[in-house]
Parts: sequence; structure tokens; C-alpha cells
Amino acid sequence: MTWNLGSGLDGKGLIVTGAAGGIGSAVCAGLAAAGARLLVTDRDQAACEALVAGLDGDGHIARAADLRDLTTHASLVAAADDAFGGLYGLIHVAAVIVRRYDLAEITEEDWDVQHDINLKAAFFLCREAGRAMVAAGRGGRIVTFTSQAWASGGMAGSVVYAATKGGIVTMSRGLARSFGADGITVNSISPGMIETPMIMTGIDERTFEGMRSQVLLGRIGQPDEIAAVAVFLASDHARYITGATINVSGGMLLY
Repeated sequence: MTWNLGSGLDGKGLIVTGAAGGIGSAVCAGLAAAGARLLVTDRDQAACEALVAGLDGDGHIARAADLRDLTTHASLVAAADDAFGGLYGLIHVAAVIVRRYDLAEITEEDWDVQHDINLKAAFFLCREAGRAMVAAGRGGRIVTFTSQAWASGGMAGSVVYAATKGGIVTMSRGLARSFGADGITVNSISPGMIETPMIMTGIDERTFEGMRSQVLLGRIGQPDEIAAVAVFLASDHARYITGATINVSGGMLLY
């Protein structure tokens, strides 16, 4: 095995969701630099195309989709399968957060939109991708994204978001059990405070500093520090890791 972070990814085809976001775009850059070919998807086609234009390598695909529409999942997987001669991996980053600091203000719509995108869509897309990998018979990688909120219960008005991210951890462990015999690993990344537009939206300075003060390394993280873990989990180096939840929080959480 070649000893570089992306060992084994050269020429492999992967789907990355939430690709236009802060973490998603960094994940795409890291995978492309490792030689992977990507189908990048987010809700905005122009944003996907701009991302693809800046990636290393060629043969990448930009495909807009609203993952809440479960009928889009099969077409995304089929497009990657056809273009890349088989789907090797899914890196599922897409998620939303609706902050409500007062529990009384949380609406059914708040609950539904976060569960539909963060958990429901995650399950059905991972299942669709896993089926394609099983059919190909070459193993594969599924990497999901949870959050420090799965263990902390959520901070800064994010109790509903936290519930979805707890679900991601449990779901990922169940998928690891379901797909393990076919050589498909399923792991979840748990970021802490990462400097992205999503985490910075709706947080006042006092709350932000209170959260930052809990980070043992004394700073918030950068998207490329999360991307490195995603590339590792997709690579040959992680071929014997499955069902794991990787804590990348700078010591905000300890487990």
C-alpha cells in the first residue's frame, strides 16, 4: 500500500453531497487531489459547476438535487455508477440547522425540515449507494457526518438538530452492520466548531465565545481539518475501520 493519505482513491468514483458548503467543498478538494473522480451535488447547479471547475483532475460531474425528494437518489447513484464504471463511495455531508433558543418557538416545520434533510434523506441515500456497491461486488466506503451535538445535546438553540445528529450516529452503526459482509465500511465524522457559514449563522458573540472556550485547542477548526479525516476514511488506510464515530472537535468533546 502506498503511504499517502488518499491511498487507493486514484480513479475511484465517489458522490459528495452538500458539496458547495464549507466542509463539503473542502472534502471535494481533498478527494480530487487524491485522484478520485467525483459527482458533486448540492441544491444549486451553478454552485456545483463552479466547484467542479476548480477541482484537480477531470471527469467530475456537477448535479443539483434536493435530497428531500427521495426520487432523486436513484438517479444520482446511477449517474455516478455509469460515469465512473462503478460507485466506490458516498461522502454524505448535506445538512441544515434551524436555531431556536426558546423550546416554545420550535415548530413542527422546524422539526420536519431538519429531520427530512439530516436524517431521512441520509438513510435513503446511503441505502441506495450501498445497494449499488453491493451489486458491484468490490466493497466501498460510506462516510456520514454527525456533529458534536450528538453527544452534547446541542448548543446555541440546536436541540432538534442534535436529535437528527444522534440519529446519524445510530443509523451509521446499523448500516455498518448491514453492509460489512460486503466489504463496505460505514463511519461517521463528528466535527466540533468549524468555521463555516452554517455554524456561524444565528450565534451571538457571547454564545460563540462560550462554545469556543470549551475547545481545548483554543480555536475553532477549519474545513480542511475535517476534509483530511474524510479522505482518510475513504482511503485504503481505513479499510479495517467501520461503525466508528470520529471525534474532530479540538477537544471540545472527549470520548
